[in-house]
Amino acid sequence: MLEAGSRTRAQPPPPAVVFEALTEPDRDPARPWLRLLDDEQAPRILHAEHPHLVVWSSLWPRRADAQVRFDLAPDGGSGTRLCWSLLVAEPLPDPSLLGHLRKRLNELINANLRYAFGQ
Repeated sequence: MLEAGSRTRAQPPPPAVVFEALTEPDRDPARPWLRLLDDEQAPRILHAEHPHLVVWSSLWPRRADAQVRFDLAPDGGSGTRLCWSLLVAEPLPDPSLLGHLRKRLNELINANLRYAFGQ
C-alpha cells in the first residue's frame, strides 16, 4: 500500500475518547459526524489497538482497495494528536480523484469530528 495523503491535527479530547469516536462513529446520535456522501459507504474496522491505532476499510466503493489509518497520541495536554493517512494500492488515483479523497477525509476528521467535540 502507498500513502496517498496524510494530515496531522489536534483534537480536543484525550486519545481514548477519539479512539471510541473512530471505532463507533454512530455512538452518539446527538453528535453525528460521519456524514457520508452518496458515493461513500460506512467503513469497517480492519484493525484497532486501543487507544493509539485504528484502520478503516475504504469509504469509496470505486477505490475499494483504499484504507484509512489513524494514529492517535497524547498532544502534551489533555487532547490528542491525530494523524490520518490514506493508503491505496497501485496505481494511484488520478489527481482529481485523489484530491477529492483527501479533501473528504480532511472534512470528516478535521472538521466534522472536531465540531462533534465542540471545537
